[in-house]
Amino acid sequence: MTSRRDFIRTLTGAAALAGFGGIPLDVLARHELIKLTVLHTNDVHSRIDPFPENDPKYPGMAGVERRASLIRSIRAREKNVLLLDAGDIFQGTPYFNMYGGELELKLMTDMGYDASTIGNHEFDNGIDGLVKQLPNARFPLLNCNYNLADSALNDKVLPYKVFENGGITTGIFGVGIELAGLVDPHLYGNIRYEDPLEKAKHMAHFLRNEKKCDLVICLSHLGYKYNSNKISDEVLAQKTSNIDLIVGGHTHTFLDKPVSFRNAANTETLVAQVGWAGIRLGRVDYYFDIRTRRKMATGTTVKINSKTIAI
Repeated sequence: MTSRRDFIRTLTGAAALAGFGGIPLDVLARHELIKLTVLHTNDVHSRIDPFPENDPKYPGMAGVERRASLIRSIRAREKNVLLLDAGDIFQGTPYFNMYGGELELKLMTDMGYDASTIGNHEFDNGIDGLVKQLPNARFPLLNCNYNLADSALNDKVLPYKVFENGGITTGIFGVGIELAGLVDPHLYGNIRYEDPLEKAKHMAHFLRNEKKCDLVICLSHLGYKYNSNKISDEVLAQKTSNIDLIVGGHTHTFLDKPVSFRNAANTETLVAQVGWAGIRLGRVDYYFDIRTRRKMATGTTVKINSKTIAI
């Protein structure tokens, strides 16, 4: 549980993104709060080692060992932590060519990831290649808009998962991009793509109203924004209700902090994405009023390099 003093210090040091806007700090200080920290990555693309120091764009950045150390330091200070990924775990370095995703999933398991969604590059070795590697992941892959009934992934991917942390119930579900045009058809076989917007509406309503979740998170591999009518995280945020946070991927978009959108219920939905290759770790801290269950959030990202310190 977060103390009043710590909460006010957080509010005065970072802008509140959602939930308690306009409420005086002295009122907030009279309430007991539970803090939930959401850490997130996306599109790591088999980047295990840091970029070389002479890389022209990302010199000395990223690296699984550094990310793991940062995550451990945050968990040492925070009682309630969720660690999530928005897909494209595979493909991008020789590690994937050599081990087919085994190393990536084992390392994510060691870091204590709680859930991930499926990116299009998870199919680069076909459905059978992905199924072969799933035993290395001691965390669920989530997707609700790929119909997997006629594939070897049936019953191996969950549409959602509910987590309990410190008295806070969080429902997490996943959505994925249309594979046609991105992935060779023989690699994804009989998987049928279904409308992610409609599936997200249904899943968010189910988690909020039937599962009574305090927080609803969508792990999305749709992409942040397009100059077309293609479904994106921006569209998803504005045309749904009941989603508090969209952790996105696919477009490798670097957002310094979550972006707030007015959703279909005229409340706020946050969208977060941290580029690619494990160059950054995203963090969103939620504070819940124990009595009213109202919440607010602050968010940031940290660049991962040899000088990385905890956030």
